[in-house]
Amino acid sequence: MTRRYFGTDGIRGTVGKSPITADFMLKLGWAAGQVLRRDKGRTRVLIGKDTRISGYMFESALEAGLSAAGVDVSLLGPMPTPGIAYLTRTFRADAGIVISASHNPFDDNGIKFFSAEGKKLPDETEDRIEAMLEAPLTTAEAAQLGKATRIDDASGRYIEFCKSTLPDRLSLHGLKIVLDCAHGATYHIAPNVFRELGADVTTIGSAPDGLNINQQVGSTHPAALRAAVIQQNADLGIAFDGDGDRLLLVDGDGREVDGDDILYLIARDRHERGLLQGGVVGTVMSNFGLAMALDKLGIPFERAKVGDRFVMERMAANGWELGGESSGHIVCGHVQTTGDGVVSALQVLALMMREQKSLPILLKELEKVPQALVNVRLPAHVSAKEVMETAALQQAVAALEHELGDEGRVLLRPSGTEPLIRVMVEGRAHLDVDQLARTLADQVQALLD
Repeated sequence: MTRRYFGTDGIRGTVGKSPITADFMLKLGWAAGQVLRRDKGRTRVLIGKDTRISGYMFESALEAGLSAAGVDVSLLGPMPTPGIAYLTRTFRADAGIVISASHNPFDDNGIKFFSAEGKKLPDETEDRIEAMLEAPLTTAEAAQLGKATRIDDASGRYIEFCKSTLPDRLSLHGLKIVLDCAHGATYHIAPNVFRELGADVTTIGSAPDGLNINQQVGSTHPAALRAAVIQQNADLGIAFDGDGDRLLLVDGDGREVDGDDILYLIARDRHERGLLQGGVVGTVMSNFGLAMALDKLGIPFERAKVGDRFVMERMAANGWELGGESSGHIVCGHVQTTGDGVVSALQVLALMMREQKSLPILLKELEKVPQALVNVRLPAHVSAKEVMETAALQQAVAALEHELGDEGRVLLRPSGTEPLIRVMVEGRAHLDVDQLARTLADQVQALLD
């Protein structure tokens, strides 16, 4: 079926514009409840949210729709997305619902679902929910309506889970850390986790007011964290996004450490300790240098399409436990079922404490190559797929790939959210990847003129 609402990461958009409206959320809760009840009879669903002001409205609407369908609801309040996945599993709930637009500004919001196993809801189930949205809303008999309760100790349970992903006797004592919580869902979680493990913690972006989530803070705006790390003379900084499923690190000198760096650190550590199961899944945007560094260690590496859903699909198909994106979505499958910023950060800090080494020293064997990205905007009537399949463009790409040989890589891909073709060229330092990318982008533009 053709989907109207669900994308690769749930349903997302601007608050007040279809489908991100209160009436749609009421119907969505009801439709999801109807599908889940048909599968399992009496059903329980957990709902968590980030700190956007619209979360209150959508939480109430979803709760009403689920109750009308005869589904019991447990409210978690503000909770990182991976925390909702974890609690859905541990409470043996039938599904979890996340109200969040991740790293987007406050006037966006969205919905995504977790299965009972704490993983993304299967496509087939999302398709059934979409189909049910077309049915008229009915209300269960009064005696069959769903009940709503609040889980008051949800944050404490998730904090203890995060701490449990480190060995019992491993302490972060002696580490000075700055945490940037993006005024988002980790604001009351992450500081407690790292402090209770012994670190000296300073926080920024930890005072949400419903309107300031991701506003010049968080993993997509690292300047504030860099400044704080240098000012505090900290060992490192950790920035989360609004819903806490991804992270970015900053070393003691203010240099950014992205998802590719983090993947390398965790993979190398687990490989050297004989704990890595299989290889590593990255994406088509993962740096060429990461692939080369992993190959040097004898660690298999595969690329998936951009999106944590696709990364996890490849991990599952291969039976591998580690994957992620350069944006900072890291899935540590040996301890968590989805991307988790706090857990991923702890894996890196545990490595630093075991080896008593700083981030620059641990990363010295990873030689990332320069990467240039140029966006070419498409006219409204033009298909990115048709342009990319043009013989002249394919010949130009093939010629550039031949020129780069085994010292670089070319990637053309359509944007998933905008009418753009993204032209990316990366290669070793002696190559002028900026000029190569601009030349190829000009060739794409010429096909549009």
